[in-house]
Amino acid sequence: MEIVNRSVMFATLLLVQVLILNHVHLLGVAIPLVYILFVITLRRNMPWAVVLCSSFALGFLVDVFSSTPGLAAGSMTLIAFLQPRLLELFAPRDSADNMAASARTMGWGRFAVFTSVLTLIYCIVFFGLEIFNFFDWLMWLECSLASALLTWILILAIETVRSK
Repeated sequence: MEIVNRSVMFATLLLVQVLILNHVHLLGVAIPLVYILFVITLRRNMPWAVVLCSSFALGFLVDVFSSTPGLAAGSMTLIAFLQPRLLELFAPRDSADNMAASARTMGWGRFAVFTSVLTLIYCIVFFGLEIFNFFDWLMWLECSLASALLTWILILAIETVRSK
């Protein structure tokens, strides 16, 4: 059942990102990148190979359909690597070994902070790779922060619907 749920989430997030959200550019700088919700909600005890390969695959497919060669794949792989370590920092002490990050299991405050940290790291790396120079660092910072904020708001909205 878990494999089916994760596969549906993978396909849904990919389609929503590629068909709808890639065409949204608020004020010319903020792009919603909600497909990172796939990595945020991974279970605590999943095998490393599954976590890294599935995250890379989602990033690679987003790259293929978005004409961003390697940006999403590299950024997704990085946050997939960091997610279990950050989850240990934000998870409640008495949580289950196979806990998935969600507002229901972590509480809204911890989940919001955990999501904001991963989203900010993702956006900083993604836009840093996209711009790939430090001459336009204000544009990089503006894109990173605006996209991270927009993505974070959308992920919390999705989590509100999922938790009910």
